Amino acid sequence: MTTIASLNPALVNWTGHEGLPRFEAIMDEDFAPAFDAALASHEAEIEAIADNPEDPTFANTVVALEIAGDELSRVSALFWSKAGAHTNEVIQALEREIAPKMSRHYSKIGTNPALFGRIDALWEKREELGLDVEAMRVLERHWKSFVKAGAKLHKPEQERLAAINEKLAGLGARFGQNVLADEKDWALILSSEEDLAGIPDFLRDAMAAAARERGEEDKYAVTLSRSIIEPFLTFSERRELREQAFRAWTARGENGGETDNRGIIAETLALRAEKAKLLGYENYAALKLDNTMAKTPEAVNGLLMQVWEKAVARAREEEADLATLIAEEGRNHEVMPWDWRHYGEKFRAQKFSFSESELKPYLQLEKIIDACFAVARRLFGITATEKKGIPAYHPDVRVFEIRDASGRLTALFLGDYFARSSKRSGAWMSSFQSQHRLKLKNGETGEIPIVYNVCNFAKPAEGKPALLSIDDARTLFHEFGHALHGMLSNVTYPSVSGTGVARDFVELPSQLYEHWLTVPDILRKYAVHYRTGEPMPQALLDKVLAARTFNSGFATVEFTASALVDMAYHTAEAVGDPMALEAATLEKIGLPQSIVMRHRSPHFLHVFSGDGYSAGYYSYMWSEVLDADAFAAFEETGDPFDPVMAARLKDNIYSVGGSLDPEDAYKAFRGKLPSPDAMLAKKGLAA
Repeated sequence: MTTIASLNPALVNWTGHEGLPRFEAIMDEDFAPAFDAALASHEAEIEAIADNPEDPTFANTVVALEIAGDELSRVSALFWSKAGAHTNEVIQALEREIAPKMSRHYSKIGTNPALFGRIDALWEKREELGLDVEAMRVLERHWKSFVKAGAKLHKPEQERLAAINEKLAGLGARFGQNVLADEKDWALILSSEEDLAGIPDFLRDAMAAAARERGEEDKYAVTLSRSIIEPFLTFSERRELREQAFRAWTARGENGGETDNRGIIAETLALRAEKAKLLGYENYAALKLDNTMAKTPEAVNGLLMQVWEKAVARAREEEADLATLIAEEGRNHEVMPWDWRHYGEKFRAQKFSFSESELKPYLQLEKIIDACFAVARRLFGITATEKKGIPAYHPDVRVFEIRDASGRLTALFLGDYFARSSKRSGAWMSSFQSQHRLKLKNGETGEIPIVYNVCNFAKPAEGKPALLSIDDARTLFHEFGHALHGMLSNVTYPSVSGTGVARDFVELPSQLYEHWLTVPDILRKYAVHYRTGEPMPQALLDKVLAARTFNSGFATVEFTASALVDMAYHTAEAVGDPMALEAATLEKIGLPQSIVMRHRSPHFLHVFSGDGYSAGYYSYMWSEVLDADAFAAFEETGDPFDPVMAARLKDNIYSVGGSLDPEDAYKAFRGKLPSPDAMLAKKGLAA
């Protein structure tokens, strides 16, 4: 049997720069034996806690659980980062094996009767334990996780629940791999100037680089990476090519054959519904919302429909404007989904006298990264310094030290910004290591967070700068907001560190941070032309700010439609054919034919590749209610960097993780809970 001692030490003993893993010393083949050894080690630790002959105490049970499984956490962090950001056939095969194995492992822990007996005994006498607020939250979290793992069920039901969880883990891994395969396999290769009509230089460069990656020299590739497909749909004058690319983009996971996800969706939804019933919930949405701010499906749908009615009315107005523009060009066709971005951009240029291609030269990736760091310095007193030459899991990944105002190292940050065929689509934040202050098995006390951001921006040609759209720049700020939530964490226990919060609260720090991108002072300093270094002209800056709510009907409709379908799936009595339910839901709410869901079901990674945002996609909008109100607190002071408000934000939102109830944390910052009014005003949808 493989033991921890016999493993490649680089997997579990991180001796790289300031405690980073030595990525260059880890081979793909190291992971399989490492998981076997780490799972066995964790199981032994769990048995020791459960079988402790001493009466249960918070220290010998809850704290012991908090620090158990360190080797498994490290191996897992390394593996899942690679599975998402730099995968290959070896990693994908192991992922399909490991996902159900990990589920089996945690199901066994969650139904260990002796261990739950200790947790339950502590929970029953929790008021007598003298716990502070954070410790009480940690105890509550452990107790609820055991109950939701089936600890109170009879043995046959526990076994069925474990089997369901194991199957769901495998289905989620396959779902994500299928989407990646469809994205990787499809490309539209172009070569003639006629095919490239309307394509600006920055997009030509990105398409040329994508073609070279596929072995096509002196040609141009439209890929399904959002950083290429969206600008292609925006600028291409070739309507039939836009339609071809759009249909491929929206058909990911729905192409028949081995990568078709429709069967996986049906099986996933049936298993989730069965799981909810086993645990005593009416439906899966009720189970998932039990420990959130929203609390019930009715509250979620109430917010979504309140916004939907305003958004679809605005989208109809926007569609009429685009139809007029199409007619003015002498064309005779309706506004279809592959037309919206193209004519939307033309209408914006007409209405606000600027275009995306005019704006993009001022949005250099390097400068927007600098802007992210500058805002963090002004709000929270931290600085970021890049450390070149430090190996990471891919040569494109960059390493930064994060230090506080005294110069003390408080975190490490890794930035992985460019799209590649080995990386799944989208953008995300994750951690190799979370902040906490507990004493570890090795005698050390506490750990600093090691956080990374993954994006999918188009990589420029050698010697040219990476230029972003305004949406790309918002994505960069959004993900760095998540990173700050992890890096500013200041808690005792790892389970409530950083982003370890309710799903509909976790997007607050990220979405709130987006607001500082368009603070005029930040744009003036960091939005500078890549050739001349000149700042964005005031007239263009004014137009950008004036256009902030442009196309808000379209953007809100495509998001809200996805959120409503997610809720429909997870509140239905029985789904049967998921595609039929998707279509029926969209027909019922009146989705315009010119707009599609932001994420159609067969590639809805948030909901079906794992369990993270299932019955939870709404949480972006729930957090948007919070973030609009939170930024209004700064606007009310007249200073977007007001030091008193910034300190309250750090102390009550960014640093407390899940150590406080989210409602209490927000009220400590703002003094009250918000209404949707500020969010609707931000979107330009207020009555």
